[in-house]
Amino acid sequence: MITDEQWRELLRVRANDPGAVRAAYARRERRPNLLSEHGTLFLVAADHPARGMLGVGADPLAMADRRELLRRLLVALANPAVDGVLGTADIVEELLLLGALQRKVVIGSMNRGGLAGADWELDDRFTGYTAKSIRESRLDGGKMLLRLEDSDAATVPTIESCARAVSELAEAGVAAMVEPLPYRRENGKLVLRRDTASLARAVAVASGLGATSAHTWLKLPAVDDGRVLDATTLPVVVLGGVPSGDLTADLDSWGRTLAHPVVRGLVVGRSLLYPPDGDVEAAVEAAARTMDRVWVPRNEREAR
Repeated sequence: MITDEQWRELLRVRANDPGAVRAAYARRERRPNLLSEHGTLFLVAADHPARGMLGVGADPLAMADRRELLRRLLVALANPAVDGVLGTADIVEELLLLGALQRKVVIGSMNRGGLAGADWELDDRFTGYTAKSIRESRLDGGKMLLRLEDSDAATVPTIESCARAVSELAEAGVAAMVEPLPYRRENGKLVLRRDTASLARAVAVASGLGATSAHTWLKLPAVDDGRVLDATTLPVVVLGGVPSGDLTADLDSWGRTLAHPVVRGLVVGRSLLYPPDGDVEAAVEAAARTMDRVWVPRNEREAR
């Protein structure tokens, strides 16, 4: 919940005290490890608005109300199972000013230039955090989107930019979270390729980016064919993707993918922040239980 007083204070600081943002970064208490004590990572994603993606389901402006988006993020972050947030600088800084990111993992979103629906959508320019700003702001890593479409030349500079960012983040000693997604064009629209061969190829390309893969993580869609995940030894988090409108089905799909040995957790945005029934707290708790169902027996097996 954001009280009227908190909201007014946030707006006052935004207008009158820009130095408060730098101070909030500096005083954020970081936790020592990216992974939780259970060996997992559960983040809520909130970098959609910066790429012009404001719609959820039938509401084209669901994420346009910033106070409501922040309220939902605060509800999600209040669950102890949620390790942190993945977001652009504006949202991360608002959460910092609201005091919501102490001892939380914070991953900064880096390339948001491929605006949803634009003719140049695959030209995913780096318009957000840089590796330098992530290091200076003491964040825990940077995330980049790598959409692969073989007939679109805009894919080439995006690959190069992602490779450079992976190297720079590794040099800074923080995580590089790469989201490789293969696409094709159908009637002028981008359609995600979900076949095993295309996804495995994307995993292989992303795994080889940069001067070292020591700090690279992959962010991948839920898959039923384990051969996609067999294509890498890098740690993987499952992305929520476009909400299906059936959270139970989404949870089942994520749970099946979580069972693979390289998978370490979830990074989910709209599916949990804007569930069909509007109950963010219950949706986040259901996702946490799904992770527990997989990881409790997995940890027990590994302890033997």
